[in-house]
Amino acid sequence: MKKYAVEFLKRGMLFGGFGPILAAIIYYIISLSTGIKFSGSEILIGIISTYLLAFIQAGASIFNQIENWPIYKSLGIHMLTIYIAYLGCYLVNSWIPFYWDVVLIFTLVFIVTYLLIWTIVYIV
Repeated sequence: MKKYAVEFLKRGMLFGGFGPILAAIIYYIISLSTGIKFSGSEILIGIISTYLLAFIQAGASIFNQIENWPIYKSLGIHMLTIYIAYLGCYLVNSWIPFYWDVVLIFTLVFIVTYLLIWTIVYIV
């Protein structure tokens, strides 16, 4: 298990930097196209949260390579990890409001999209 934890950290550190770069580009495009200005704290929270999201997402790919886990266990843990990371990032950045009906819609869309992607991957 230790080797998987180390691999999780390696992948997260390797690919985690892409989230903040993407966040900075999106903030810049929004400010140019709409004139909306972001505060320093909004940008800082956006950069940190997208780094953590990218770190977790990259690291979580290791779950699908643990050979002694059944596919349903690895996909379930992967989906739950990614779901928590995305939901947390979206809520912290106020990209979706924290209302239970909105979170429920987000959850349903996430699950359907996740299962659709993995069904396609499995078939192909």
